[in-house]
Amino acid sequence: MPFTPFHFGPSAAVALPLDKYIDVPVFVLVNVVVDLEPLAVLTLGLNYPLHGYCHTLLIGSLVGFLWGCLAYLLRGIIKPGMRAMLLKYETSFLKATLSGVVGAWLHVLLDALMHKDVMILYPYRVNPLHGLVSVGILHLICLICFIPAFGVYLFKITKVLGRNGRAVKE
Repeated sequence: MPFTPFHFGPSAAVALPLDKYIDVPVFVLVNVVVDLEPLAVLTLGLNYPLHGYCHTLLIGSLVGFLWGCLAYLLRGIIKPGMRAMLLKYETSFLKATLSGVVGAWLHVLLDALMHKDVMILYPYRVNPLHGLVSVGILHLICLICFIPAFGVYLFKITKVLGRNGRAVKE
């Protein structure tokens, strides 16, 4: 994706309804972590592929796992942020690390559809997914995913809000 926020729609649409099994902030924010690679290439002018090793299922898994480990260590900081968004937050090491890995895979899969240089099956230097969907359709799908994600978010926060619109204490 040209901009990481395009990934947030599909990620949130998957993670929010499955928050019992998926660590939502880990799953959604791994998109930022994976895209630190092309950001570094662009800003530092590195002689390195724009979508390099982090944009493969193999190394992307490692990136997602490490992000899940870090996020698990930071769960005390993440929980108040989730509470501020009126979302419950319960995690475990396994939930955080698996969410990081699967979230990274979703990111890599979406980018593989759009960018020819994504070596999804590294060490094989092929991308069988490139061009299966037009860039315009892919962007539209990613944008449309915000609609069910927002709907699920609204549904979840209505459980937390009382009749007077104030948060109910847990």
